[in-house]
Amino acid sequence: MLSHWDKWMIKRFNKVRLRCQKGIPPALRGRAWLYLSGGKVKREQNQGKFQELDSQPGDPKWLDVIEKDLHRQFPFHEMFVSRGGHGQQDLFRVLKAYTLYRPEEGYCQAQAPIAAVLLMHMPAEDAFWGLVQICEKYLPGYYSPGLEAIQLDGEILFALLRRVSPLAFRHLEKHKIDPILYMTEWFMCAFSRTLPWASVLRVWDMFLCDGVKIIFRVGLVLLKCTLGTREKLKTCQGLYETMELLRAIDPRYMQEGFLVREILEVPVTARDVEKEHHTQVKRWKKNRGELNFKPAPRMHGARIIMLAEPPRRQDLQQNPTIVLEVPEPPQKLNKGKEERKSKKKKSMKKPTAIEEIPNPYPLPTDPPSQSLNLPSPSLNPPSPSLNSSSPSLATPPPTFDPPSPFLDLPSPSLAPPPPSSDPPSPPQYSSVTPETSPETETNSNHQQSAPPTDLPAAKESALQQSTQSLSSSEQDTYL
Repeated sequence: MLSHWDKWMIKRFNKVRLRCQKGIPPALRGRAWLYLSGGKVKREQNQGKFQELDSQPGDPKWLDVIEKDLHRQFPFHEMFVSRGGHGQQDLFRVLKAYTLYRPEEGYCQAQAPIAAVLLMHMPAEDAFWGLVQICEKYLPGYYSPGLEAIQLDGEILFALLRRVSPLAFRHLEKHKIDPILYMTEWFMCAFSRTLPWASVLRVWDMFLCDGVKIIFRVGLVLLKCTLGTREKLKTCQGLYETMELLRAIDPRYMQEGFLVREILEVPVTARDVEKEHHTQVKRWKKNRGELNFKPAPRMHGARIIMLAEPPRRQDLQQNPTIVLEVPEPPQKLNKGKEERKSKKKKSMKKPTAIEEIPNPYPLPTDPPSQSLNLPSPSLNPPSPSLNSSSPSLATPPPTFDPPSPFLDLPSPSLAPPPPSSDPPSPPQYSSVTPETSPETETNSNHQQSAPPTDLPAAKESALQQSTQSLSSSEQDTYL
């Protein structure tokens, strides 16, 4: 999945989301968080930027505050247990680099636990870019002066609670408990200081995949489970008791399996969050005036972040990016199909008849004989009376010229003469030696084409045979 990240995010994002809901394997969690948050793309787009910021001295105003907060971040974790250890040094480098990267925001104490959680799973440079993405894309404006963004999200949480748990909403409204009193640490630290460690990791898996709606869902689940029944509300009759109950939430409700199931069942989407955000901004402007700090638009999930910031060309060698094209409306698609069909019909040619090509070497065709019923020289051997005594070539066999037109021959419609009783003798061919001169060849050809000498005798015999078969009256008419 990580080796073909862009393909999975575009074509199989539901599989990625399901994997995050089930829990990312610990060995891959650091890389997966960096890919989900867009920190890898940000690092590739700003190569050498972290080293440049790390080499600068930094603002002394922020350095003192950062050093005081180093030992407070997960003091029982092996990375941060010793002062001056590699964990605290990397945390100092990351937070100092962020104050130089965003001098208008500076440093906020809630950024320290966010950076510490990232450092437990990735190197300092990757943790820095992961922190940048969370502060700019997932939770924009949370760490800016005035904390206006966190106050707006508190009002959004309170409005969504009315849909999820009306009983808890009425109780908080009755005692006028401002959401900023109990949700600031939840949202600004992404529950890293509130939930057990196993639950923190599962919440972050879903948070970096689906965006801030997961943070809202976790807050709604905790409020519903803590203040959602009348029996629990009987134990907290005032503001102080309610706040104590919210600070010490029952561990059963924060257990990994129970919490994840409840988070997935909360009917709150990113669209609901944005819709309520616009409503609360209008109310803010009406009651308090314009916002002093206008953060960048919030990105709801890893897929939106990836599409908003595609990787550079040099990053395509490892992870190719698939560019999405907006599909055309159905009407345009139908028009395009009709145009293609019409062009295809026009381009199709009607089948033409096959033209007969004349033979460049036609065979000689002799007119039919009117007097003699002689066989073809190519099929049967010629009659012995027609053989020429002159020498001829071995191939081809001799050809005969048509009889003279002055002969009075019987009509073709009459019956043919009876065949001769003498068997035909095979033709006699004279072989031509290689020493034959061209003059002898031409003479032989001339002699071969001459009419046979015994043709009158054959004519008289044919007439006699034909007249024998006729009656006396027919003979008078014929002669």
